Amino acid sequence: MKEKLIRFMYGRYGMDSLGKFTIIAGLITMILAGWSNSMILSLVSWACIIYSYFRMFSRNIYKRSSENQWYLNRTYKLRTALYKQKNLMHQRKTHHIYKCPACRQKIRIPRGKGRIEIRCPKCNSTFIKNS
Repeated sequence: MKEKLIRFMYGRYGMDSLGKFTIIAGLITMILAGWSNSMILSLVSWACIIYSYFRMFSRNIYKRSSENQWYLNRTYKLRTALYKQKNLMHQRKTHHIYKCPACRQKIRIPRGKGRIEIRCPKCNSTFIKNS
């Protein structure tokens, strides 16, 4: 069975970031359509899901990859902002993140070191904080 699926998908585009986004958007609108009994939302959700399957099974790989690249270029700023926030939240478990009072440079200090003097690597000013 797995070999048949592999043979069927050979030469087809498959799943990418835009495909994942359209499937998730289709599922969310389908849930909203179920709650609100809206025919328009139901049609939009089915259109998203059908479009994502069309892209997945397409043999025009160049066209699908250019569509995905367009999507990635359009969402670059949002994705990087979300990644930075996720990274900061992950680092807050083990480090304090302070801003230099002189130049506003972010400085990462490990937790649990007590009251320490911090030297900014950018402007060389010093300030005291608790870690």
